[in-house]
Amino acid sequence: MAIDKSKVAVGFIVAGVLTVFFGTVLAFVGPLIIDDQIVKNTMIDPKNEMSYTMWKDIPVPFYMSVYFFHILNPKELLKGEKPMVEQRGPYVYRKRCQKDNITFHPNNTVSYREYRKYFFEPAMSNGTESDFVTIPNMLVLGAAVMMENLPFAVRLMISATFKTFNEGPFLNKTVGELMWGYDSGLVDFLNTYLPGMLPSSGKFGLFAEFNNSNTGLFTIFTGKDDIRKVHKVDSWNGLTELNYWRTPQCNMINGTAGQMWPPFMTKESTLPFYSPDACRSMDLVYQRPGEMHGIPLYRYVAPKTLFANGTDYSPNEGFCPCRQSGLLNVSSCRHNSPVFISHPHFFNADPVLLDYVQGLSPSEENHGLFIDIHPQTGVPLNVAIRLQLNLYMKRVSGITETGKISEVVMPMIWFEESGYIDGPILKTFHTSLVVLPAVMEYMQYGFISLGLATIIIAALVHYKVKASDKEPVKGSHGLDPQEKSIMSYSEK
Repeated sequence: MAIDKSKVAVGFIVAGVLTVFFGTVLAFVGPLIIDDQIVKNTMIDPKNEMSYTMWKDIPVPFYMSVYFFHILNPKELLKGEKPMVEQRGPYVYRKRCQKDNITFHPNNTVSYREYRKYFFEPAMSNGTESDFVTIPNMLVLGAAVMMENLPFAVRLMISATFKTFNEGPFLNKTVGELMWGYDSGLVDFLNTYLPGMLPSSGKFGLFAEFNNSNTGLFTIFTGKDDIRKVHKVDSWNGLTELNYWRTPQCNMINGTAGQMWPPFMTKESTLPFYSPDACRSMDLVYQRPGEMHGIPLYRYVAPKTLFANGTDYSPNEGFCPCRQSGLLNVSSCRHNSPVFISHPHFFNADPVLLDYVQGLSPSEENHGLFIDIHPQTGVPLNVAIRLQLNLYMKRVSGITETGKISEVVMPMIWFEESGYIDGPILKTFHTSLVVLPAVMEYMQYGFISLGLATIIIAALVHYKVKASDKEPVKGSHGLDPQEKSIMSYSEK
């Protein structure tokens, strides 16, 4: 039985059209399928095993690197000379975070407390916790500034109390003691007779209240009703706004808890989050695109206005009383101690701050904070949050421990909290968000290309078959039967 090539060609043309149609449909439906999967996997739901586990117990290694500003000239500083500092460190600690007391609520929110523990990592550190470092004594120099407006006689009594407990203007202690606490007769005295004056009831250390503690009771949205709200803070310790600052705008609790953000971000999106340690909400802005192990990312950084004073940036007026731009006055949430937060080495701050202290050299690479986000899911791929703790110091008459110290915002330590996705999580991420979308994209273009090629080839075959059908059939001598009959007749 002869094959009808014309019909076969038409069949291939139809198949080609269907293939092109399928590829075109896939081009529109594919991204919708991926987006739907992202929505399902980014909402906070115990059914989403991978993303829920990732949110509950951060599976990636997270580290805190601490750098101390060791004072090289403490005696000269007391005579009014400019302080000279030398950066020591990093002293690196592995940070373990775990959410507990997780409670889901009917209004599509979930409450939790996040507990944190720190473990010293000698192999990653430049030094040990037994290294001695000299820094300002916050108990003395901080208290002096807090007491400067009290009657002169009271200041004399305070100075006498310092002498009784052998508390001088500077501390020369080990890194471990400065970090996690040391025994102090003055601290014991204050906790006994003036309870609540100090942040800690036990030993006094810069990070004493960080270890084995939680960041407060967070209530955040699960995204179940609206994925655009996922991870956003509904309340913190029962508060929907703070009471540390002077304006409603500065007291707002904005954004997320600083670990994940809603999906489908654009370059116009910002990265708002609330930081209990900084006592305020902060907002990072888009800087540039990039990629990590083939995964596309957006880098977000702190705008120059983040710690600007109210004069340079009026919305920050509520964070005042302010000093130079680049300093955040956190005394209102630090027991009125004259403590300021800044970027490390006064990066992005008023240059005059650098003139007051010798030994600082700011750079964006080493001291700028950033978060690299996968924009489709809102999951951070690489994080470096860098902040510096500073003490405002000055000479206070009646408190002889302050000597002739010049008025200065003195850097004490800076720290970086960093982490990046690696290992099995990264592989899963890469497969789900890079490989599968790429396969789907190649498939849609493959189907369209295959369909078009099939249509073109089949159309050419069909055309040739039709063309050959129209040609007359020749006889044995190149004549068709009718011609042959006429010639035969004429011969007779």
